[in-house]
Amino acid sequence: MSLRHALLGLLAGSPGSGYDLLRKFEISLANVWPATQSQVYTELSRLADTGHIEVTAEGPRGRKEYAITDDGRAELRHWMLEVPPQQRRRNDLLLRVFFLDTVDPVEAREFLLRSRDQVAELRDGLRKVRESVDWGDDSLSVYGTLALEWGLRYATMHVEWAEWAIGRLPGK
Repeated sequence: MSLRHALLGLLAGSPGSGYDLLRKFEISLANVWPATQSQVYTELSRLADTGHIEVTAEGPRGRKEYAITDDGRAELRHWMLEVPPQQRRRNDLLLRVFFLDTVDPVEAREFLLRSRDQVAELRDGLRKVRESVDWGDDSLSVYGTLALEWGLRYATMHVEWAEWAIGRLPGK
């Protein structure tokens, strides 16, 4: 996934300003694909330059409202249906786990405990999101729930794995 496609996806739902899109990122995509203000505005300029979006209104202080174009919808569709999702081949956590024998066993255990606790905190945050959002039958709710559930299940698996790994350490 790229920021470009995330913005196209958001604009496919409804037009919005850079500020509107940043808020949508914070509410719905922060756990999937975080983005900074400068990244969003830079990518919006690029998308406008390529004709994937257009400025539909300009307001005070240079506020611009963007809408997806037909070319943008075609690009989004192409990416969704024809470009295989990238499978992450690098995993910083697992690389460190592989080399845990280079630190003291107590430090190895602390590392795994920290990892477990960090992901448990993320999982608890996702649970709060699930409980606090009024999920409906609209497409954003349906697909948002699918993404949220993936995050919850992944985090749960990570916590369970970390607990299992701690139990397997030499000299527990």
